[in-house]
Amino acid sequence: MARVEAHEVGALLWAFSYFFALLCGYYIVRPMRDEMGVAGGVDHLQWLFTATFVVMLAAVPLFGWVSSRFARRRFIPLVYYFFVANLLLFFALFRSELTHAWVARAFFVWASVFNLFVVSVFWSFMADIFSNQQARRLFGLIAAGGTCGALAGPVITTALAVPLGATNLLPISALCLLWAVLCVHRLGAWSARQAGTLPGAQADQTASPMGGRLLDGVRLVLRSPYLLGICVLMLLFTTLSTFLYFQQAQIIADRFADSDQRTSVFAAIDLAVNGLTILLQILVTGRLVKAVGLAATLALVPLMLAVGFVALGLAPVLAVLVAVQVVRRAGNYAIMRPAREMLFVVVGREEKYKAKNFIDTVVYRGGDAVSAWCYAGLQALGFGLAQIAWLAVPLALLWGRLGHGLGRRQTHMAQSRGRAE
Repeated sequence: MARVEAHEVGALLWAFSYFFALLCGYYIVRPMRDEMGVAGGVDHLQWLFTATFVVMLAAVPLFGWVSSRFARRRFIPLVYYFFVANLLLFFALFRSELTHAWVARAFFVWASVFNLFVVSVFWSFMADIFSNQQARRLFGLIAAGGTCGALAGPVITTALAVPLGATNLLPISALCLLWAVLCVHRLGAWSARQAGTLPGAQADQTASPMGGRLLDGVRLVLRSPYLLGICVLMLLFTTLSTFLYFQQAQIIADRFADSDQRTSVFAAIDLAVNGLTILLQILVTGRLVKAVGLAATLALVPLMLAVGFVALGLAPVLAVLVAVQVVRRAGNYAIMRPAREMLFVVVGREEKYKAKNFIDTVVYRGGDAVSAWCYAGLQALGFGLAQIAWLAVPLALLWGRLGHGLGRRQTHMAQSRGRAE
């Protein structure tokens, strides 16, 4: 399906397993996060999004410090060990008598930081160890590993949350992260073997710390029009995703009064999204990039979402909302996300880790926070779900145009680098 070469098979399977473990662990806790957001009041969601952004602002310089002073084989496992400790801490808090609403809000913020950081580090690692040509063939199948994990997570939560209690699933999520660390070590060994065929300076590069300063990610983005374009792409994506998230929360809160019913609906949406995603990743993604090119691939999902917002503007009801949300999330995971990660294959190592982490975390959650307040402001001005959906249509079209331009730029940069080599 992807024309995998013999020396790539082991790395592909370890990468598949790595992403499976990450998203399985996250999707075990995701329904808990969504339910806590609704239980805390839909009217207060913008405050949680803002708190998440503030935490990101504090976390990114720390990540920059760690990545500057430790070699890749050390700082990536350190990131995952840190989140394992966090999971066990929340497990202890939820098992204790501290059931105050602030613990639930802290968990919502933590989970929103957790999923971005672990996935951002994963894709930085993938962009570092695979070439542009390999990325175009393999990233769709690697992303399918994450989707399999995202399918397994809701199944585990749905099956075990009631008999065991949702809190008791947190150690399972921690075990998933520990498996991811093993995968990091195996992939690092494969990458070192591949680098062994390169000149000495290049081969030793990945074994050394990158150096630099705390805010190198910000500096790298500001001096690169290409990376700034990716920032704008991310902001448009997060704005439209947040609008849909708020609409989903409002419609489901109005439709279902029971907390368990809401958690079940959220898990069912996750299951539908991930079932469609894996079919697209295995059967469509690699062929799509090859057939129409990266530029058209990056423009496809935004155009589909523009159509979805038109439908939601005409009929702002639960069935339409769920259909649009499933198509949007499946299209993002199966097509948009792997294609967006290909944009980073053609940049340097510092950009892959520091700049990319800044974009994937601070820019992402900054877009969440700003768009959350914009959504709240529109509601305060009297805009309903349908009117907000119509406002989102031109943003989706702009997102598609920018994605097309960045895809063309990436192809040009890859060709230029190939000629230079």
